[in-house]
Amino acid sequence: MTENITVNTQSSIRIDTGDLIIRADPFGLTEELHDADIILITHEHFDHFSPDDIVRVSKPDTVFAAPESMRKKLAGMQTGETVFLRPGDKTEIRGIPVEAVAAYNIMKPFHAKPNGWLGYIVTVGGKRIYAAGDTDATKEAKAVRCDIALVPVGGTYTMNAREAAALVNEIQPGIAIPIHYGSIVGSRADGEKFAGLVDGNIKVEMKLF
Repeated sequence: MTENITVNTQSSIRIDTGDLIIRADPFGLTEELHDADIILITHEHFDHFSPDDIVRVSKPDTVFAAPESMRKKLAGMQTGETVFLRPGDKTEIRGIPVEAVAAYNIMKPFHAKPNGWLGYIVTVGGKRIYAAGDTDATKEAKAVRCDIALVPVGGTYTMNAREAAALVNEIQPGIAIPIHYGSIVGSRADGEKFAGLVDGNIKVEMKLF
């Protein structure tokens, strides 16, 4: 079910719908790919909003989604059509249902709730895919209903492996994919720890190695 989902590093996610390519937070890319039909930006930190990587994957007709609070940052990029969203908003981009979910820290200062930064749920082939962005296990994250959850596990700036596993065990997706570890923050051990703490009825797939 997830052979169409890849993660090259951090939270840099690629989803191939068969008709469209959706990218979330493109980062750490070295090739000029220009394959993205939709680009989802969760927030403005450099490992999530990377103008150089956005240029590598975007096309003249790429449609962007971004937090409302990033309107000024995106204005200088000549990105074409951009849909600005606030937490809780729902829209459709190129026929793909997109929901914006609040992403923030509860007791840490790195991702403040008033920033209005986001995770996204996209529905592809009838499956709800949750790309959580940089978040803790917030009440909004706990309210998510999805089939596939891509959640940060590296700690420091987001949930750690134990917290992420507890969130996944609460929302009960069919498949969980750990992200945001192994490069800037966290190690491979975080992904493995997460996998070991997730309920046995939830399949964990490792996309970062």
